[in-house]
Amino acid sequence: MADKHNKSTMGNTKDKVSIIDGDPRLSDQGGADRINNISFWLKRRFGRKMIKLSIDGGFTCPNRDGTKGTGGCLFCGEGAGGDFASDIDSQIKLYQTKWPDAGYIAYFQNHTNTYAPVDELRRKYFDVLADPRISGIAIATRPDCLPPDVLDLLDEINKNHFLWVELGLQSSSDKTAELINRCYPTRVYDDAMDALNARGIKTVTHLILGLPGETEQDMRASVEHAIKKSTWGLKLHMLNVVRGSRLATEMPDYVPFESIDQYVSLVCDLLEIIPPEITIHRLTADAPRSTLIAPEWSYMKRSILNGIHAELRRRGTRQGSRAR
Repeated sequence: MADKHNKSTMGNTKDKVSIIDGDPRLSDQGGADRINNISFWLKRRFGRKMIKLSIDGGFTCPNRDGTKGTGGCLFCGEGAGGDFASDIDSQIKLYQTKWPDAGYIAYFQNHTNTYAPVDELRRKYFDVLADPRISGIAIATRPDCLPPDVLDLLDEINKNHFLWVELGLQSSSDKTAELINRCYPTRVYDDAMDALNARGIKTVTHLILGLPGETEQDMRASVEHAIKKSTWGLKLHMLNVVRGSRLATEMPDYVPFESIDQYVSLVCDLLEIIPPEITIHRLTADAPRSTLIAPEWSYMKRSILNGIHAELRRRGTRQGSRAR
């Protein structure tokens, strides 16, 4: 698929600092009965609308500081996935007028948010959890940055607070991992999932759709791999080519998907094989339009999400309708 795509940026700050990655816009069109959207799961869990706040914990990444590599993964821009991260107060102020009764999840988003001495992690996590407005935290990290003392800290938090840990797998293919400079083999993800699941810690697996050289079968295999490792949630993230990334420099004409329809069809195919109990945290992508190169239409987030729901309705299917 992606290896045969021809040449054919995302969202704005308001879009990004949104309710659980913006995907509830799909539910606004009645998608709750077709997709186990994390927004609805959280509303059932907490009894009110929950908003995820993207915060910058001041971390770096072993794939940037020279420990394992430099420059980050092939697709990473300077923000390393946290282009819209800001402080808690400013984000809550943005939402209080529209959703005065909402609750908040603090999301440690950009770079690798367990890549620091455990004492530093403890201080940063508990400083956020001490805020009475915060109902829990989500921590994005690499599976190779979960040493035993960090796992113990996460276990401690999980016993007393709402928590999920997001692991950036991107692809289950080690061939793709080498191409994108991921700097760890897939077995490391497997071990991390086993360790987190053994402690009862909710896990969300981040996958990127449209990586160079990958076919639809490759992307499906990655989804199936995460399912087999008992992931609690999934993020399906459309590859965005952004300025400042190695991808933009080394493959300047690469476009991961030719059209919205092509992407929508793939996502619906994948949703149909994902068991209905797995929470869906993302179905598209975010990048500032100022840095986005391709796909040029990926900023049309509402159209993409509405298209996914419309296609599921047209097919008469839903998440898990073809799950094994």
